[in-house]
Amino acid sequence: MRPYTALVSGVLFPLQERLKGHHAAAARRWLEETQWLPADELAALQAERLQRLVQRAEARVPFYQARFAEAGVSAADLREPKDLRKLPLLDKGAIRAAGDDLRARDAGPLTHSNTGGSSGEPLIFQLGRERVTHDVAAKWRATRWWGVDFGDPEVVLWGSPIELSAQDRLRGLRDRLQRTQLLPAFAMGEAQLDAFVAAIRRRRPRMLFGYPSALARVARHARARGTRLDDRGTEVAFVTAERLYPEQKQIIESVFGCRVANGYGGRDAGFLAHQCPHGGLHVTAEDVVLEVVDPQGRSLPPGQAGQVVITHLASGDYPFIRYATGDVATLAQDPCPCGRGLPLVEEVHGRSTDFLVARDGTVMHGLALIYVIRDIPEIRSFRIVQEDLEHTRVQVVPRGELSRETRHRIQSGFRERLGSEVTVKVEPVAAIPPEASGKYRYVQSKVAIEDV
Repeated sequence: MRPYTALVSGVLFPLQERLKGHHAAAARRWLEETQWLPADELAALQAERLQRLVQRAEARVPFYQARFAEAGVSAADLREPKDLRKLPLLDKGAIRAAGDDLRARDAGPLTHSNTGGSSGEPLIFQLGRERVTHDVAAKWRATRWWGVDFGDPEVVLWGSPIELSAQDRLRGLRDRLQRTQLLPAFAMGEAQLDAFVAAIRRRRPRMLFGYPSALARVARHARARGTRLDDRGTEVAFVTAERLYPEQKQIIESVFGCRVANGYGGRDAGFLAHQCPHGGLHVTAEDVVLEVVDPQGRSLPPGQAGQVVITHLASGDYPFIRYATGDVATLAQDPCPCGRGLPLVEEVHGRSTDFLVARDGTVMHGLALIYVIRDIPEIRSFRIVQEDLEHTRVQVVPRGELSRETRHRIQSGFRERLGSEVTVKVEPVAAIPPEASGKYRYVQSKVAIEDV
């Protein structure tokens, strides 16, 4: 390991996590041992951790005390992952309704978090220190699979305001020490893309991290400009938060001259799976029970697509047990040639967010508009449709009557990003129907980005 990288990975980053109350270094070392366990021993480890989780939930969490009673089960009946089918699914509506009843009576400090809102209905929830520790450790383990580590030069192309709003002096100092540069993925017009390409050439990152759509767009722009990025020493591009399409993978690999590692997870569900250099998308089975179920909540075998349902085994302070993520995936049957005993996801089918185009031609991530609307309590769900550069429709399902102030807030927020002369029509509707395919698509642009 390179000396400065060793300093960050071995001293500075663990110290930072300890100051936050996390024990990520110890958890990562544990995960690096357990990943090589045979499948039967991993299953036994899962069962042991599941028992601890459900026993605590039954004893300390009002929501699960009521849920177990309604289902006619006790913690003693939930001895191994297959027993979870005795419980109903946990959906976002139930989490919203439960509120503090999902918090364990003996919970330590909790932090508020929320989903990105790309599903059209953001979820606000809480995270305990154990859950955060294990998610950080799982990401750290997966990073090291690729021969890179915290402290190696990194460029992050991201769009969440949770990250982008935290760029104060302390955060800036931390990023400089860890050699991480954050580039905002919301606005991606010609000028921004030129700046991103220049920043990547200066930084010479050993790793990239970001949305696959955003990294692919930077790659296409660099190719169109005739600017090389495959001579910067980049080893791997970690992509997440969206479905990775083959054409995106191809152009990222080609232009950056690196491998692409697909990751799957979310703020609500946790760090669920990550691809190793042999190609397997490994489930973080030590921390997560990942089920794929049919519409009735029955587990499906490998090879059949269904809804992803998560039980996070490190979520005891605010338990997520049989949480329906809304994603669609397929489990794999054959093991990975890398030799790890971790189970595999064959394919994640339903994670994608569109780009939109401002009136001046600036291309932005769909989340740029989602964040305008997602935290408005008056809105239950929504769909954004960009008809052309001059007109955008916003279908909203309100909680009661939609106020004039809320309409104005949506319209002004959208115009700030799309252009002051753009017509933004807010349309209250009773429900947001799925597309013919059965999937929900909450951001749709009819403007061809290639023509901009």
